[in-house]
Amino acid sequence: MAINFHQLHIFYTVAERGSFSSAAQMLHMSQPAVTMQIQSLEDYFGVKLFHRSTKKVVLSEAGKTLMPYAKKSMQIMKDTEQAMASYTESLKGELQLGASLTIGESILPRLLGYFSKQYTHISYKLKVMNTTQIMEEVLNHQLHIGLVEAEIKHPELTVEPVLNDELMLIVPKGHPLFEQETVTLEEVLRQPFVLREQGSGTRQVIEEVFMEHGVSPETLPVVMELGSTGAVKSAVEAGLGVSILSAASVKHEVALDIIRTKPITGMQMRRHFYIIHEKDRLLPLPATTFQAFIQEKDMKNWNLMNE
Repeated sequence: MAINFHQLHIFYTVAERGSFSSAAQMLHMSQPAVTMQIQSLEDYFGVKLFHRSTKKVVLSEAGKTLMPYAKKSMQIMKDTEQAMASYTESLKGELQLGASLTIGESILPRLLGYFSKQYTHISYKLKVMNTTQIMEEVLNHQLHIGLVEAEIKHPELTVEPVLNDELMLIVPKGHPLFEQETVTLEEVLRQPFVLREQGSGTRQVIEEVFMEHGVSPETLPVVMELGSTGAVKSAVEAGLGVSILSAASVKHEVALDIIRTKPITGMQMRRHFYIIHEKDRLLPLPATTFQAFIQEKDMKNWNLMNE
């Protein structure tokens, strides 16, 4: 019997998880099937790859030697699939995708429009949620990949920057700041704020930028927290306060001149959007193809979403 990539993938996952049962859950296999593949690999090399106990498994010296080669084979497979993705125009399958609200409401529909014209046989399961929820569903294997508005750090996630965005102060028609070209930080802090809820990527970026300028998030005069970008825009239009949102999310309202975006003097709130997926999980080809597609859109094709 020859060694194969599938066995190396199972070996790597067991080693990373430290458990046959945890690896089986991640790989969508039964625990006996995982055990059998590891035993086959051990029979092939004629050595034990793990020391087993009732609580966990740890790599033997032979397993430690094999580990970097298994990791390298995983990366080669990922790179191969991504390199070949653009040639697979007849690709079929389902893409399970999560997006935070600004991306899901304002940017992703345009992106998926371009993508679906090229890959007509892929179907979509899309969830629009906040960043924390997306992270949880990616880790629980309910989503292949997620698109989020703030950089997150988690040992089991790969997080890569993709598209660029800028947050701006937004004010409604009739507001005292509506006609001003720029607004100072002192003027902003005197305004009632309508913000996205805690846990959203937009809220996280706002709080980080204010802290960089010596303003504690707890001191912001927040009068209302809402669970969607659309609800925030409606509250601002109604005169309940000002807010800070992605400039891309208010293009329609700005065109109608019912909301205006304002730079805050001395403050820039530029950010990346991020694509996230489980670090040690091999993505299905529709997800790999979409990942390559959106990474290619970074910078040079951003204008496609601003036409």
